[in-house]
Amino acid sequence: MSEKQPMDINVPNAARVYDYSLGGSHNFEADRQAAEYMFSLVPSTKKWVRLLRLFLHDAAQELSAQGFTQFLDFASGLPTVEHIHSTLPDAKVIYVDNDPVVASYGMEILGDNPNVRFLEADVRDIDSILASPVIPEIFGDNRRVAIGLNGITVFLSDQEIRHLMQATYDWAAPGSKMWITWETQAAGAMTPQWGQFLGMFDQMGSPMHLVPEERARELVKPWQPDARGFRPITEWLNLKDYISEADREGVGLEFYGVYVEKP
Repeated sequence: MSEKQPMDINVPNAARVYDYSLGGSHNFEADRQAAEYMFSLVPSTKKWVRLLRLFLHDAAQELSAQGFTQFLDFASGLPTVEHIHSTLPDAKVIYVDNDPVVASYGMEILGDNPNVRFLEADVRDIDSILASPVIPEIFGDNRRVAIGLNGITVFLSDQEIRHLMQATYDWAAPGSKMWITWETQAAGAMTPQWGQFLGMFDQMGSPMHLVPEERARELVKPWQPDARGFRPITEWLNLKDYISEADREGVGLEFYGVYVEKP
C-alpha cells in the first residue's frame, strides 16, 4: 500500500463532500462549505449524487436476485442503512475506502458483524487489495463475486481504470459480475460555473475525468457488458423524468450505468 497521508479536517475531502451531499453527518465544516459552494455553481449536484446511491442500492438487489452472496465494493463511503449489508443482511460484504475517517467510522458502525469487513485502502492499489488477507477471511476460496465501482471511475485516469479492470478480471472467478457508473458530458462543452466546479475537485486533490461513453466501452475490457449495455442511470431506475434539461448544466451531463461480467 502507498504511505498514508495525515488527515487535515480543515481541507475539504471529496468523499466527505459526497457524504454531505447525500444528507450524511460524516463531514466537517470545510467539507460543508465546499459542498454548499458547489451547489451554488451546479444546483443539480444533489440530484446526480442521489442517483449514484440509488443505483448502488438497485444493483445490490438485482445481483442478489441473480444468486450473488459476496460483494466487494470500492470507494464505499460510510456503511449506512442504505448500503449493501443493510439491504442484504445475509450477504458477505467487503467495503473499501481510502478515507481514514470513513474507515474508522465504518468499522465502528459495522461493529462485530461477522459477514462484513471494512478495508482502508486506495482502489489504485488494487493488487494489494486483492492480496489482502481480509478477502479470504470473509469470502473463503470462493471468488465468484459481485464487484461495485459506483461513483469512482470519474476520479481515476484511463491507465488506472485499465489496470483495475484487468486485475479484477484476472482475480475473479468465471461468472463474476461488476456494476460500474460513468459520468459524462458533451465533448468540448464548458461554462464558467462548470469550470469552477471542476476546479474545486482539483483543489481537493481529486480531479474529475469525465469519460465519453465510447471510451468507457473500451475501458471496461476485458470485462464484457451484459446484453443490456450502457444506459443512463435514470433508465435503470425508471426515473426518466428525474433529470431535466436544466440539470444538465449546459454541458450535457449524463451518468451511465453498466453491468459487466466474466464469462
